[in-house]
Amino acid sequence: MNSTPNLVELEDLLHLVIQPTGVPIYDFAPEAFFRCRHLWQVDTPITAVARMGAAQDYAERFQRFQAMGITLIHDPETYELTSMLPCWYPHLTKLTPRSMCFDQLPSSADIEDHFDWPVFVKGERQTNRHTRRQSIIENAQHFDELMREWQQEPILAWQKLVCREFIPLRSVATPSQSGMPKSFEFRSFWWRGSCVGVGRYWISESYSMTESEMEALLRVGKEVVQRISATFLVIDIAQTEEGDWIVIELNDGQDSGYAGNNPFTLWQRVIELERNAMQGGSSQQAESPS
Repeated sequence: MNSTPNLVELEDLLHLVIQPTGVPIYDFAPEAFFRCRHLWQVDTPITAVARMGAAQDYAERFQRFQAMGITLIHDPETYELTSMLPCWYPHLTKLTPRSMCFDQLPSSADIEDHFDWPVFVKGERQTNRHTRRQSIIENAQHFDELMREWQQEPILAWQKLVCREFIPLRSVATPSQSGMPKSFEFRSFWWRGSCVGVGRYWISESYSMTESEMEALLRVGKEVVQRISATFLVIDIAQTEEGDWIVIELNDGQDSGYAGNNPFTLWQRVIELERNAMQGGSSQQAESPS
């Protein structure tokens, strides 16, 4: 969807650069819920959150807005830290499956030198639309087939390959032959180190956490935000079959879809944190956001 980005000021506290993507799970119009002011020009420098979809070239986006007097909340280095697995993985090695990133496409023998089958394979930033056959690789022959396809896939071809230890996760649905197994996984949003939302990752399925499970998930999330310095971070966390909680993915909060999070509640909490900070208060972690 092509449209002109809108610069919106929420509740005199927070600036968003909004460009609808046409994806319901990502788009949100704050004007229907908050007191908003549209800014047609920037008289003094401001900081803003870019809700414009994922950037093909974030450094170019950052520089373009900076020339307009708008500094996006994450500089290009922070964007890579929150978006690229090779950047964030070294900080979280004990909290996420063992992983290796390959600068050149490896052979199945290279994989067997470091992992047992099956393995989980993805691009350094994302999978190919959660396609099971291109993600959960059962054996060497299957891997060799994937390598023949990799360069032909627009979503994968530009990315370095990441191989991850395959850890069985607690299931929430009957496995599909083509889709990714749907696990007990949740998407959490964190603003300046405080949790502002936790929702089901697989919105087509009905599942929820107990209070103790929520507490365990938040402990993992808090550990992550202490290690990854970012204003607006998304952490996908899942429970293994053995009951442990592990980090599946990190993302820049500017790029991420809401999944099972209520966007109104999420932005309301962000605004409350900003208002509290403006009044000289300290951020407090939400104990059980929903």
